[in-house]
Amino acid sequence: MSDQEDEGTGGQGPEMEIVHLLRAVVVDLGRHSARFAQRNGMHPTDVRALIALMDASRAGEETTAGRLGAALGLNSAGTTALVDRLERAGHVRRVRGERDRRKVTIELEERAVALGWSHFGPLIDRAVGLLQGYDERELAAIKGFLTGMREAAAQEGD
Repeated sequence: MSDQEDEGTGGQGPEMEIVHLLRAVVVDLGRHSARFAQRNGMHPTDVRALIALMDASRAGEETTAGRLGAALGLNSAGTTALVDRLERAGHVRRVRGERDRRKVTIELEERAVALGWSHFGPLIDRAVGLLQGYDERELAAIKGFLTGMREAAAQEGD
């Protein structure tokens, strides 16, 4: 963001300082994720896919290739190539539905979870430790802000 852009949003108040900090965190987290991808011979989209699969699993949701592709903004061919790559690497498996054998879901292998935890675990532990220093009201404010930012970013893609 340039100084000119700051002027359009009211200058350098505490709000803009927070926006700049958030941008810096996003950049730093992107570099952290890129290091993980590089060290493990993965494409950055592979990492995003594994995160999407972990999030879906944590929410108790099944993920089909179509749903994964939509979440990542990939077409059908790109999604197939991605799932093939992750399956060859031993990170995911395709599982046919028990009732409807035509339905295929993508599931994480434990190996992928362990690999991710070995790299991102210390950062997650640090984040949890920082958050434990806040009271309930502050945590609600942080959660509200981050939720609002996710919604704003999602709207920008529409």
